[in-house]
Amino acid sequence: MRPLGVETAAAVIQSIKKLILPERNKKQMNKDEKHQRLVKKAIRGNADAYGQLIQEYQAYLYKMAFLYMRNQEDALDVVGTTVLKGYQNIRSLKNAEHFKTWITRILMNAANDAQKKIVYYSDINEVQISERHKGVSLEEQYDLHEAIEQLPDKYRTVIILKYFSGMSVNEIAFVLDSPEGTVKAYLSRARDLLKKYLKEDYMYADHI
Repeated sequence: MRPLGVETAAAVIQSIKKLILPERNKKQMNKDEKHQRLVKKAIRGNADAYGQLIQEYQAYLYKMAFLYMRNQEDALDVVGTTVLKGYQNIRSLKNAEHFKTWITRILMNAANDAQKKIVYYSDINEVQISERHKGVSLEEQYDLHEAIEQLPDKYRTVIILKYFSGMSVNEIAFVLDSPEGTVKAYLSRARDLLKKYLKEDYMYADHI
């Protein structure tokens, strides 16, 4: 059997991609549509649908709550409050696509309320560091979290939402009910402060 020429091989690869990519996109669309149908059911008062959504987001909610509360017990309390308030107010959600940012806003408010009532401690080992910082040493992870803790609240919040929650500027603006320009300014200032706080040899200082 004669080997394929470069041009023929490239054509074959493109043909395969044309077959595979639409299928992947179709699966993603089906997943998104299923998720939105579930949210719409929850908005209409379907408790089972809301429960399925919470199950889907439970790990995310706990991670976000821990980043604010910094211990397991208080984080779980905040998640519980978030789930309850979310269920009580689900009918106020106007757009099914915004469920994640909507529930995040509720969690942030619950965390802020809880922080006013308690004295907390920090345990860096209880929360997973974000994907972009995996592989760094425990000392460097601690340095990063300590630097984030030194940020003013408005800057710390945008850093958590951007780098630990993976939200876009548009989504952060929705959660904070602030203009996108303000979010961008906060992110820029927060990055500058983090670079100042972190040790010079911190390996990710230039990539925050």
